[in-house]
Amino acid sequence: MPDVKQVFTMAKKSSSSIKITGLENLKNLDCKTGGYGTSGASSAVYGLGFLGALYYYLTTATTIWMGIVGVVKAIFWPGVLVWLALKSLGA
Repeated sequence: MPDVKQVFTMAKKSSSSIKITGLENLKNLDCKTGGYGTSGASSAVYGLGFLGALYYYLTTATTIWMGIVGVVKAIFWPGVLVWLALKSLGA
């Protein structure tokens, strides 16, 4: 696959109408997130929520099974919190 410089060079050498090919995937990129689907700030907030919930559930667990359930709860807790907040706002 030619790089961008080669594509533009080929376009200049062609006739007066410039047609650049091979860049179809640029249409699918989301400019706000850089095409990766998430932003750093939301990941950091989720990570802090996860770590806080994990600490709470593991320090209050009295058995190994309560600790395992606590890890599962810590994974899903931030998502459930957002869902309940949106539900209470009527969204």
